[in-house]
Amino acid sequence: MPERRVRPVPAAKSSRKSAWRRAMTASAPPSGEPPKPRPTPSASTSAEPAVASVVEAALYRDGVRVSTPGSLAQTFRELREQRDGMAWIGLARPTESEILSLAEEFDLHPLAVEDAMEAHQRPKLERYGETLFVVLRAARYLDAPEEVDFGELHVFVGPDFVITVRHGAAPDLSAVRRRMEKTPELLKLGPEAVLYAILDAVVDGYLPVVAGVQNDIDEIETEVFSGDPEVSRRIYELSREMVEFQRATRPLVGMLHGLMAGFAKYDTDEELQRYLRDVADHVTHTSERVDGFRQGLADILTVNATLVTQQQNAEMRALAEAGFEQNEEIKKISAWAAILFAPTLVGTIYGMNFEDMPELGWSFGYPFAIGLMGVVCVSLYVIFKRRDWL
Repeated sequence: MPERRVRPVPAAKSSRKSAWRRAMTASAPPSGEPPKPRPTPSASTSAEPAVASVVEAALYRDGVRVSTPGSLAQTFRELREQRDGMAWIGLARPTESEILSLAEEFDLHPLAVEDAMEAHQRPKLERYGETLFVVLRAARYLDAPEEVDFGELHVFVGPDFVITVRHGAAPDLSAVRRRMEKTPELLKLGPEAVLYAILDAVVDGYLPVVAGVQNDIDEIETEVFSGDPEVSRRIYELSREMVEFQRATRPLVGMLHGLMAGFAKYDTDEELQRYLRDVADHVTHTSERVDGFRQGLADILTVNATLVTQQQNAEMRALAEAGFEQNEEIKKISAWAAILFAPTLVGTIYGMNFEDMPELGWSFGYPFAIGLMGVVCVSLYVIFKRRDWL
């Protein structure tokens, strides 16, 4: 752990605060507009009430918790008194005034503070002097809706402090704190040890997500081959989640390798080096699994599209066959109707019984009418039979 810098008393911090204000007010409004009010150092660092966004703040010495302040102001005051202590401050969706008070106290860079305020950042690692700024995307699998919920975590790591700013439900940093407090020999290695523990918790949190997604993919494969019409929507939604998951995991590989590249330069403890290499192995494995999931879902979507096309072709073929069979039946009915129409026509004409019809007094009139009906019917039958209508 780097040697702890000597923290000046509040009166000696005016120059540092002035530099912070100049950086944050570089884009001040024109002189004709009234400036926006900003919290003064006294307002942000004195008599500050405990707020809900401060999840937990604690001071540690030699890996053991020595104090649990009730507010940020108390934490700042006790940290100045603890020359060899370390502060671990956990925040959840903090207000702007809280982040500004932390920035003034710990000399945080304006760009990092702006990222922490706005959130919605990609995973990254930036070093500003003695302070390391890390953005992580945590994930958790929700069983009931079968969805992946993503959270965002910002971590400031300095010589004698760790500040976590959480935007979202994941990860559960209270579990990380409890685990570290149970291993004081690791916690006494300083803020870097806390950072690596947080990285490990975030990466370990990916494992249930990977298992849940694998189970979803297995179910989707079954639904695809069973012809479920809703499976296309499920494939699309899971593919979108895998894109987000890939954006959360892929940058971590480069971030961790960047940390490992600085082992010698920053004299990182050997135990922490082994710890970080293990985390890097896990995140590499997870990133490869996520890449495989995304490719697998793309293949499943292609197979599903092929199966849907085949099903549609089969339905169209069945409709065409049904139409052909119906047409054949219509032709048969039409042929028989034409055959039966001929004797009906002859019988109707002779049934009118007009006095001027010469055939009525002819002795061969009846046989002639019957014969004519028979000849017409047989002729029509032969014609329709040759044309495969019958």
